[in-house]
Amino acid sequence: MKRFLRFAATLALMAVAPVMMAQDKDEPAAQPDSAHEVVRAATEQVMSTVEDAQEYAGENPERFYDELQEILDPVVDFRGFARGIMGPYASSDRYRSLDAEGRQQLREQLERFTGVIRVGLVRTYGKGLLAFGGSRIEVPPLSEEEAARSRVSVKQFIHSDESQPYVLVYHMGRDRDGGWKLRNLVIEDVNLGEIYRSQFESAARQYDGDLDKVIDSWSAVEIGD
Repeated sequence: MKRFLRFAATLALMAVAPVMMAQDKDEPAAQPDSAHEVVRAATEQVMSTVEDAQEYAGENPERFYDELQEILDPVVDFRGFARGIMGPYASSDRYRSLDAEGRQQLREQLERFTGVIRVGLVRTYGKGLLAFGGSRIEVPPLSEEEAARSRVSVKQFIHSDESQPYVLVYHMGRDRDGGWKLRNLVIEDVNLGEIYRSQFESAARQYDGDLDKVIDSWSAVEIGD
């Protein structure tokens, strides 16, 4: 667990960027045809941003966070991630059980929580990203059978000075337009979505099911504290 804690905050979001690296920023980005290619190319995109940020992040961290946000928005399913964290409180069954006013309230709560997750994740892990660099990164290709699925798990090995590489697993799924989006992340066998879901459920019990209070008080688990 100590090994996970030391590395998680650094790498949690490093491979979920859109693939724009082989192109000028002013040119339209082509959508990769495989989840493996998204992860492989995105790693280079994000780490290039991190390398550039070493020169300015200390004095202008907001610029770094904004650039990371721009990279992550097109390919991270923040809404699906937020809904998964909310668990049964945002389930289809619960939604159907509500009256019109309750459904509207739940939709607004989900949108608000999505915004909280979107900003919080980038800031939390952006800080860790700045400390990362110099390691060899390997993304093994998927088998033909795996690549043909609409949901796949892409492994990433981070080779550092440790005897064994760190293992990250990116759970990717296709959206309605056919693009690949990150749905969840597992770092060294620790499921990030499950950690946050447990935190949300605990807060919901604390506030007697008042989701507005849960969202207002939300502070994503600082992995590595």
